[in-house]
Amino acid sequence: MATLIVIPARYASQRYPGKPLVPLRGATGAAKTLIRRSWDAAQAVAGADRVVVATDDDRIRAEAEGFGAEVVMTSEAARNGTERVAEALDALGGGYDIVVNLQGDAPLTPPWFVEALIADLAAHPVAEVATPVLRCDGRALRGFREDRAAGRVGGTTAVFGAERAALYFSKEVIPYTGRDYPDGDPTPVWHHVGVYAYRPSALAAYPLWPPGPLEQLEGLEQLRFLERGVHLTCVEVDARGRPFWELNNPEDVPRIEAMLEAAGIA
Repeated sequence: MATLIVIPARYASQRYPGKPLVPLRGATGAAKTLIRRSWDAAQAVAGADRVVVATDDDRIRAEAEGFGAEVVMTSEAARNGTERVAEALDALGGGYDIVVNLQGDAPLTPPWFVEALIADLAAHPVAEVATPVLRCDGRALRGFREDRAAGRVGGTTAVFGAERAALYFSKEVIPYTGRDYPDGDPTPVWHHVGVYAYRPSALAAYPLWPPGPLEQLEGLEQLRFLERGVHLTCVEVDARGRPFWELNNPEDVPRIEAMLEAAGIA
């Protein structure tokens, strides 16, 4: 199936302006910008036919083209990454069976996460959108709780039904569990990884819908699909020992750099 990966990137982030151009040191001590590291992550995905950066900012365009990326310029009207990916697909003229949104703030995304989404959509025609989830162990759950207690926007959690159809996503820690878990023990909480694979029809419909109340309350773009009854499937993935986190706040930079070093990513 013809697969396009789009990396949406904007400069004017409310929580972290200029985030795509933030330098991050890797295992060798060399610094690369966040958008470069996201591009590198996309290039490692097997089965992708094309990778593009989608942005409305000339500074990001210049940086991306400087390291050899293909760039699609989009409008400033895109309200989130999914809308920007939809606009990029339209600008490219379509022609793809699966479109992947590899968000530009997740340079630690392992290629097998994206490959699992592509395989899942190919195998399950009923699914219109797929996104990965990681089961939290006790250490990860404690980190989520600490972030929320400190008022920081940390990872997003997901709940889904028996057939893996998504029920809800939240920046709060859900489902509620009052228990403490040892560091390596599995918990009932799932970390949502902000990567999406869409069928083009679902992606094209998305910008035509106004944001619903849940999307606006949580600030989570994927809730628009759920509010419209779109079948969004959660795909369980295995980190295989690799640490994972998104760059949400300036305070996450040292955490991401430590994880790049631990993973041996130059």
